[in-house]
Amino acid sequence: MLDLKNKWVLITGASRGLGRLIAVAMAQQGCNLILHARNAVHCEKVLKEVLNLGVQAYIVQAELSDIGQLEKMLAEIDSRNTQVDIIFNNAGLQTTYRSAILDTPAAEYETSFRVNTIAPMMICYHFIDGMKRRGFGRIINTSSDIDLEPQQGPYSASKAALDKVTRDLAYYYRDSGVIISLTNPAWCKTDMGGENAFFEPETAIPGLLVGAFVNDGKTGRYFNAQDFRGMSLEKAVEKAEKQESAF
Repeated sequence: MLDLKNKWVLITGASRGLGRLIAVAMAQQGCNLILHARNAVHCEKVLKEVLNLGVQAYIVQAELSDIGQLEKMLAEIDSRNTQVDIIFNNAGLQTTYRSAILDTPAAEYETSFRVNTIAPMMICYHFIDGMKRRGFGRIINTSSDIDLEPQQGPYSASKAALDKVTRDLAYYYRDSGVIISLTNPAWCKTDMGGENAFFEPETAIPGLLVGAFVNDGKTGRYFNAQDFRGMSLEKAVEKAEKQESAF
């Protein structure tokens, strides 16, 4: 399995839930971490947790619906001369479930696309050429399997758009050493998913991680995290590399 020790990993939405689990799991593999939250205070507990695992880490903050804050966050990372090798675009926003679907306000579409589509892609665009120059990079964008539910139109549409632009980017950067993947954690009992969700957050590990560790040159794959439930990371990566890719 690919050794990622000392690689720098940017994780958005790292303060809790799936983001925290990704952060701890990557620190256990010896990766250094950039932990993003809307407010840095929210990440302090996770920061202590990963520092205790012997890696380097620091916190950045930005409200991802605000492009100015996002650009400031990216500038801060640049100012630290951090070479970002791996990106987990984990942060997401799920708007209100609306039974009265025809009352869905335009603002919910706008906010959803800012957080779930535009922000992840701006992060990708910012770092991907550096990855290409170095001949190594991994980008894992978080997708969703919500379908045929107009009650969640803004969220599902923004995730569908993310899927499309992620695959397009993967195709463009094929054979560059940058492997780009989509991952779907499924409906987990996080603060966003709620208590009625099907899965405990821990079941999404190691499936959420495999896109960082695959090393077969294939890109543009869609990984369902629950397909790897209960596996060791090594076995999960082995299974992931057998999954076909369009590119």
